[in-house]
Amino acid sequence: MTTARKTTTVFLTVLSGLLLSIVGLTQRWPAWTWALLAVLLLVVPAVVFRIAAMRRGTVPVAFEEQLTAAPVERTEHRVSQVVLPSKWADYDFVFSATVRWYPVGTPASTPVLNPAGLAVDAVVKRARAITEQREPARASLVEQELSGALSRMLPEPTGLLQAMAENIQLALAEQDQERLDKLADVRKDEEVWVHQRKYEQSRRRYLGEDVLKDTGSAVVWWLTKNDEHVEHTVNDLALLAQLTSAANDTDIPARLQDLISQQVGEPTTPTFPGEEPPSAPQGRETATMHLSDFLDSIGFTDGDVRRSMLAAQIAGLIKEQNRHETAEEIQHRFDPPASLAPDDDEAHTSGSPLT
Repeated sequence: MTTARKTTTVFLTVLSGLLLSIVGLTQRWPAWTWALLAVLLLVVPAVVFRIAAMRRGTVPVAFEEQLTAAPVERTEHRVSQVVLPSKWADYDFVFSATVRWYPVGTPASTPVLNPAGLAVDAVVKRARAITEQREPARASLVEQELSGALSRMLPEPTGLLQAMAENIQLALAEQDQERLDKLADVRKDEEVWVHQRKYEQSRRRYLGEDVLKDTGSAVVWWLTKNDEHVEHTVNDLALLAQLTSAANDTDIPARLQDLISQQVGEPTTPTFPGEEPPSAPQGRETATMHLSDFLDSIGFTDGDVRRSMLAAQIAGLIKEQNRHETAEEIQHRFDPPASLAPDDDEAHTSGSPLT
């Protein structure tokens, strides 16, 4: 029975006794009636209290105690825009989450504390231990990792409560994200350029070390290019010999000089009995002259842009053989455009006349 009901029962008992007393006085009840009335006024409230107590049973908390109970303490807190470091310097994550906690048990000697502060501090430290080992380019992946790692209630360092986090959001600053996107584009472009450069270098090695290694290699290569048409290859023998000589900065073999003179329409110099035939000039001008004759013979005359392009490529091949002076002489002689200079790895396109 509650306190209010007890008070009401006592009040009604007293009121009933007064009413019965007034009635007894007006009706002149006998003496024994007053004794019975007094006993009833004492026994009836006691019996009522006893019955109420038996009917109440094992109710854990009285109604009035529930009304006067202390309000339930708030156990969550929202944190926003917390900066957490990443694996890269100067690239920070921005962290937001809802932190939840519950007290484990506070000793009587514990001073007054802020449970929200303890819980937030514990969650932020757990998040930082993960983000500082992760690259900023994978912010969305790290966000999912934090959602799993912070979803468990774990005790914070003081041991007074356990904390977790939910509704986790992790992102990069807009400026940092733009920088990372630009870096990614540059890396992709650089990778493509490196492959193109390796391709051009491979083509040069193939031409310089295999195709134009000597006149014989050039002839075999030209046969495969012309479906093994022997007559056509023989007619181009002089051109191949001049091209091989220019690429390797060497003189044309003596056994081919007469053939070359005949094919290009130049009369051979007559010699007298016992006289040695005149030899071709030695030095850088020999390769330049042979290359000029070769270009003229295939129709790449002065003023033709193909003449400068082919000369630039041959100069590049010669420079890779550490014959820099000859390469510079050829470049100076034919004056290739700056955009097609042999030093530029990107100048040699797949449309080269030698392919």
